[in-house]
Amino acid sequence: MRVRRSVLLNGLAVSLCAVALMGCGGGSGSSGSGGRAAPVSAAQASRFLTQATFGPTDSDIAAVQSSGVAGWIDSQITAPQTSSVTFMTNQLVAMKATNPNASVGSYQFFDSFWQQAVTAPDPLRERVKLALSEQFVVSFQFSNVDAMGMGSYWDMLGTNAFGNFRTLLEGVTLHPQMGRYLTYLGNQKENLTTGQHPDENYAREVMQLMTIGLWQLNQDGTQKLDSAGHPIPTYTHDDIAGLAKVFTGLSFYSPAPTNSTFYGGNKDANAETKPMIYYPAFHSVSEKDFLGVVIPASTTPDPAGDVKIALDTLFNHPNTAPFVSKSLIQRLVTSNPSPAYVSRVAGVFINNGKGVRGDMAAVVKAVLTDPEARDDTVSASATFGKLREPVVRMANWMRAFGATSASGTWGVGDTSAATSLAQAPLDAPSVFNFWRPGYVSSNSKLGAAGLVGPEFQVVDEVSVAGYVNTLSSAISYGIGYAQGVSGSDIKTAYPKEVALAATPQALVDRLNTLLFYGQMSSGLQQTIVNAVNSVSIPGGSATAAQITAAQTQRVQLAVLMAMSSGEYLAQR
Repeated sequence: MRVRRSVLLNGLAVSLCAVALMGCGGGSGSSGSGGRAAPVSAAQASRFLTQATFGPTDSDIAAVQSSGVAGWIDSQITAPQTSSVTFMTNQLVAMKATNPNASVGSYQFFDSFWQQAVTAPDPLRERVKLALSEQFVVSFQFSNVDAMGMGSYWDMLGTNAFGNFRTLLEGVTLHPQMGRYLTYLGNQKENLTTGQHPDENYAREVMQLMTIGLWQLNQDGTQKLDSAGHPIPTYTHDDIAGLAKVFTGLSFYSPAPTNSTFYGGNKDANAETKPMIYYPAFHSVSEKDFLGVVIPASTTPDPAGDVKIALDTLFNHPNTAPFVSKSLIQRLVTSNPSPAYVSRVAGVFINNGKGVRGDMAAVVKAVLTDPEARDDTVSASATFGKLREPVVRMANWMRAFGATSASGTWGVGDTSAATSLAQAPLDAPSVFNFWRPGYVSSNSKLGAAGLVGPEFQVVDEVSVAGYVNTLSSAISYGIGYAQGVSGSDIKTAYPKEVALAATPQALVDRLNTLLFYGQMSSGLQQTIVNAVNSVSIPGGSATAAQITAAQTQRVQLAVLMAMSSGEYLAQR
């Protein structure tokens, strides 16, 4: 396999370049509109699930075929949520059984992520949580965050994934890990005598990255222009300074708050997971002027009231609907949605049809059922689609082929290094996530065409090699580590695929449905069939174990070639 792996690695580098140049297309498979009354094919269901989950499974494909796209989404919205805090707490109990001084860290959170991504009964919520985490970024890269608190943050995103955006925004604002990460936990009012000013980090990023963005937008996400044809800034530094005063006087939860608890003393056991509370004595009472809103100066501090006004202002800002809508479309469906697509989803954000603004369940449903997401002719366009995120690819492998964790801990570990997957949940290198939504690969036809490719920001020679090596090892030997488990913790024996190994085209047909939603090109199919045929299945006096080993090698080679191809990497 070493020679084959080297060939695949070179091929993947070429494939990634082709994708960046928008030169990679799928085959002639059908995807169609899964939300219509007509029956949903397996390929249509698979393509939908590629956008809506961490990857199709046989059971999920059957469920979508049974209930239709819209019906499946409705069932997912009400599906029970899986908790990272519960998973991590159970892990801590097990760890303390052998080490009373044990504590959870980032690895236990990563384990909870993989367990949920692969096995949770609410795969739509799990996928939306990842999308939201890339807009409302907190990261283990900042050493002061608390691991159990990060699990709580992840759960909070899940709780609000199908709720109201205004509630989600408040949950983000008051979470102590966001307070830690953007340094406004313990933020104090200005002091003109000492020259102290409120911390401006959250005030800036909640506008720029989480709600309204840098430039004024039309409902379709295009920039508004002044009379000279220049984009119009959404806010100024004065708006940041005014908003920063609002976010003063927030600090750790305590049932009996004091000045000491504000500074982190006498810390409550739940202070890292419960919402921050208001400490009026540390809140600014001066005038707060931002985004055309003025909160008058007062002799009585009102932090809760001021925060409410600020969040209401951001929630109702005309930019928020297109900004949030385009962000979700980019994360789930396509990097370059048409203005009409953005406008339709933003319209649902503005009014869900029942007079409610910010209904996230309706917005997510609109993203996934929009004609641009479901229409086969649109998906065939050279400008449609996105590069699959690395962690999504790995979870796709686990889900598609029924991987299981021998220990039940799903101990994948930290995959953020470029030599691994170049991405891990809640582990971005900065508040700008692993990639910017407007990133363009340099010297590419993508950029020349005015298109963006956000996920390409983590693509380079090292990360390309890292992905192939990590994937190759996982496919053949499994991935992850757990104490007491021999070899890798997460493995699959490919039972359904091995049963097809003697008929390579049938094997490729299965991969085509699971990984390519029926759109694998005939050329790639033939390449994989030829490679599979090069692995002989012994006959004659061969033992059952020898035959199974050869069949398994065929499957592993086919899966590796499929998931290393440019056609797979470009989600259409």
